[in-house]
Amino acid sequence: MTFRQTINKYLIGHRTTTIVVLCLFGLCLLQAVASPRKKGPRKKSDERVYLIHADEMFYDQFGNNPMAQIVKGHVAFRHQGARLTCDSAYFFQESNSVKAFGHVFLKQGDTLSLACERALYDGQAQMMEARQNVVLHHRRQVLRTDSLNFDRLYNNAYFFEGGTLIDGKDRLISDWGEYNTDTRQAVFYYNVKLKSASRLISTDTLYYDVKTSVAHVVGPNSRITSGQSVIDTQDAYYDTHTDKAQLFSRSTVVDKNRTITGDSLYYVKDGESRGYGNVIYVDRGHKNALTCGYLRYNEKTGMGFATRDPVAKEFSQKDTLYVHSDSMKIYTFNINTDSVYRKVHAFHKVRAYRTDMQAVCDSMVFDSQDSCMTMYRDPIVWNGNRQLLGEQIKVYMNDSTVRRADVIGQALSVELMGDSVHYNQVSSKEMKAFFVDGDVRRTEAIGNVQAVYFPISDKDSAIIGLNYTETDTMRMFMSPKRELEKIWMPKATGTLYPLTQIPPSKLKLSNFAWFDDIRPKSKDDIFVWRGKGTGQELKNIPRHEAPLQQLGGGKHKSTAP
Repeated sequence: MTFRQTINKYLIGHRTTTIVVLCLFGLCLLQAVASPRKKGPRKKSDERVYLIHADEMFYDQFGNNPMAQIVKGHVAFRHQGARLTCDSAYFFQESNSVKAFGHVFLKQGDTLSLACERALYDGQAQMMEARQNVVLHHRRQVLRTDSLNFDRLYNNAYFFEGGTLIDGKDRLISDWGEYNTDTRQAVFYYNVKLKSASRLISTDTLYYDVKTSVAHVVGPNSRITSGQSVIDTQDAYYDTHTDKAQLFSRSTVVDKNRTITGDSLYYVKDGESRGYGNVIYVDRGHKNALTCGYLRYNEKTGMGFATRDPVAKEFSQKDTLYVHSDSMKIYTFNINTDSVYRKVHAFHKVRAYRTDMQAVCDSMVFDSQDSCMTMYRDPIVWNGNRQLLGEQIKVYMNDSTVRRADVIGQALSVELMGDSVHYNQVSSKEMKAFFVDGDVRRTEAIGNVQAVYFPISDKDSAIIGLNYTETDTMRMFMSPKRELEKIWMPKATGTLYPLTQIPPSKLKLSNFAWFDDIRPKSKDDIFVWRGKGTGQELKNIPRHEAPLQQLGGGKHKSTAP
């Protein structure tokens, strides 16, 4: 064979080998693209419990636990990231469980540990049944009990023979409960008590958020006691750090002699509290009360606001005084001192009722400092068959009974006679009425006095005639039976008309008005507003202004000498 033939044979063989290799590489690449490589099986986590140390180990085939490894002395196990130590134990490899005895201690991560005297640990269920002197530490919380089951799979701790959760200064005690170390939510049942230095919560069911220190109190006969404040509720959220409470389901707050009840209450000790839905406030010390649909009150400042059909009640006497308006405001002065006093503003459409007195006005202010009730804008006051009206009326109380009434501006007193036809009338700039035991005993009219009076016969109590009088001052004295005893006037002009010769124009004064249809008839009638009709309002009388004086001459100017 020649050299050329040898070379050609070699080249042909090499080319054939190269083609075969390229074809094989292409087939492998095509297979890789057509069907991606399958992943291998996932590595399973190791669920076995491992014995990592013991001073002694043996079997007792004839004992109570023939399938167990008996280990003693500085015993330590490891399972799923947790470490379990004890003095001695029965280790069941087949069931993957441990019975531990003496100084049992479970450590899980950096935030959780559990100590007890004996325990059963099930590695399959990751459940530890801890018994006797059980102490669970989680962050700053400590749970103490004698019987606790700790579910490591869901991080739930259950106790069922009485337990105590300590959270800072708060101690939660109950017969049964559970605590989740992930959510840090706890729930307690039966004879639950949450204690601190100044607070005690007693209930049947309590949910506690450890992160926010908020307790949800559920169940009848639940009670929150903080100092002299007592809250009775069956549904409440209470912040143990701020002493704020959200109360529902007709809860009641009692603070000394004061009580407040409402459908919903937002209570802040020494702060601003609010009440919604049929709110009832009672002050037994001062014998008054308030009902409304919405109430806001600040214990620190003594400021309050009430609306939605508010009704103030005063019950120091045998008869209760009821006052209603659209809204009410409460102002407290010199709070927390011996000289404390309050002002209550009622507005608008004020109506008041008590069996011996009724009143109507647009707005009213009651000042406890001088026990004065001032009524503004067309006020009217009724006492028995007597009516007082003017621009402004001041009523002074004495031990919650009326002792004096001052009518300022366009004063008018009207008394309905026993025949229900004739009226005794007095009109003046100002008028004062003095009361004894709730009855008018003396009246005093001052300035431009006009009077229409019907004298009565002593024999048969029949009307004799009409006495019309004009004077500057008039004082009238009444008997306890509301009968006129005498009249005093410094100087007067007047006429006595016989009954048959009374001019029709003299029967009533020019500003006469009788508003019996406006008068509240009962405590329930205060909610129905009835005001004066159009044209019946008092006309504003402008005050005289002082003449202006200017330097430099002119009609109303004055010059220095």
